[in-house]
Amino acid sequence: MFLGAGASRACGLPDIAQLQERVLIALGEEKRVALTNQLTGRNLEEALSRLRRIAALITGDQTVDGLTGIQAKELDAAVCQEIVKQLDIEKADLAPVLRLAAWAARAGYRLPIEFFTVNYDLLLETAFERLGVPYFDGFVGNLRARFHTDLVESVPGSGGQSVPAFFVRLWKLHGSVNWAWDNERQVVRLGQPVAAGRAAAIYPSDTKYEESRRVPFVVLQDRLRRALHQPESLVMIAGYSFGDAHLNEMIFDAAARRERSEFVVFCYSQIPEALSGRASTTPNLQVVSGREAIIGGMRAAWKSPEDAPVDLWENNQLALRDFGKLASYLARSATRDTEAETTLRELIEVAFASRSNATDGKVDG
Repeated sequence: MFLGAGASRACGLPDIAQLQERVLIALGEEKRVALTNQLTGRNLEEALSRLRRIAALITGDQTVDGLTGIQAKELDAAVCQEIVKQLDIEKADLAPVLRLAAWAARAGYRLPIEFFTVNYDLLLETAFERLGVPYFDGFVGNLRARFHTDLVESVPGSGGQSVPAFFVRLWKLHGSVNWAWDNERQVVRLGQPVAAGRAAAIYPSDTKYEESRRVPFVVLQDRLRRALHQPESLVMIAGYSFGDAHLNEMIFDAAARRERSEFVVFCYSQIPEALSGRASTTPNLQVVSGREAIIGGMRAAWKSPEDAPVDLWENNQLALRDFGKLASYLARSATRDTEAETTLRELIEVAFASRSNATDGKVDG
């Protein structure tokens, strides 16, 4: 399963466009102007990469884009700290990711479920831990966990050392709010979000001056490539806007080469143009949105069913376009009642009771 910012937005967190806007508002005037300059023709991740190149290559009083190396480093840390603040999950709605975790806990596939995400937040980790779902994210340890390339690259059943197949794999392609550079050389996973004054290891710098800083990112992207090419796989993609050309090509190439695998993309609103063109010539790349779909290369509008279940069809649209509804559907796909499912019900009941109290007992629906 590949998750984009839309999955986090379903839990109440900002998507990348909203995040960029909030970061700009939160910065002081001087830093806001400097970041706005870096964002010209770039998105937030690309701006961070450029700041890191400036910080690494510029010394003394020399400047690039009006920034010295020290100023670029300070701006990088300030932006990362605002990102950490905006992605705080304390007030997030965890129900969608808890349901997704419940599905992962009950899944009995031959190979492990692999979650790939470009999100930086801690929603999935929190859900897995709440429900006691064992997972592996490439790091070993708790307070300052180290990245283990050999365990990430290992495949269950290959005969070598590997993490057990019942462990869910969680691969954060663009870093995390609790990843940091240790002595500015190696990425470590901390036991909490990065503290103020430090830059989080969010998105890799695309330069080659110091390859050690790129290790987790290039290894995880290679893992994505190999997972997509696993024969006869089901790949579900949700909350992703197909705005990353490099990741898009990896997905499209795998769909074209692995004809017996199925790729299903759930689009909350409009189908991106970059996706629709490929889906029209790749029959095993299925795309569904609320009002239309591309199935077997054919694009057409949905025909409203007469008696469709309310949780699959609402307001004359396919409900599964919404990550929250998709997670609920997956959670019901297995009938075994597990400890994780019991915990999930208890957590949702507590959340519902809290919301009821907050509204004096008046709850819509």
